[in-house]
Amino acid sequence: MQRTSFADMHCSIARTLEIVGEWWTPLILRDVYLGLHRFDDIAENLRISRNLLALRLKHLVDQHIVERRPYQDRPARYEYHLTPAGRELVPALLVLMHWGDRNATPPGGPPVRLVHDSCGESFTPEVTCSSCGAEVTAATVTARPGPGAAAGPGTYVLHQREHAGR
Repeated sequence: MQRTSFADMHCSIARTLEIVGEWWTPLILRDVYLGLHRFDDIAENLRISRNLLALRLKHLVDQHIVERRPYQDRPARYEYHLTPAGRELVPALLVLMHWGDRNATPPGGPPVRLVHDSCGESFTPEVTCSSCGAEVTAATVTARPGPGAAAGPGTYVLHQREHAGR
């Protein structure tokens, strides 16, 4: 089934989903983050078809989210590692995991416990304000038009709001 492309939307969420929004992609990124770097290990852990995994990894490499590193010459084999842009996605994955732990917990409870390396304590991922450090929730944020809000898909309403006040 062909999916709609979000590449031309003036929305950061839509454009992010264009890169990492395919079903398997967050799980592949999770596995690479957790230390599964070889194709066969990722395929076995996810029980994903090899063709689909190859397509997803190629896309992630093309988008500079994951990089290939050779570990064997004959035959040529590669490991997959997060790039700096891929590592920037990890906190978003942790917040998704926390949401799943609270709202879609598997039998037996959360499968992973997160420990902060600096203090050695278990923690719950949360989003905080970069200015004051307070926790950010849906009730504590107001979205306002940014410099990229345009009269196009994804930011049409924000653009209209910005220009209605002038």
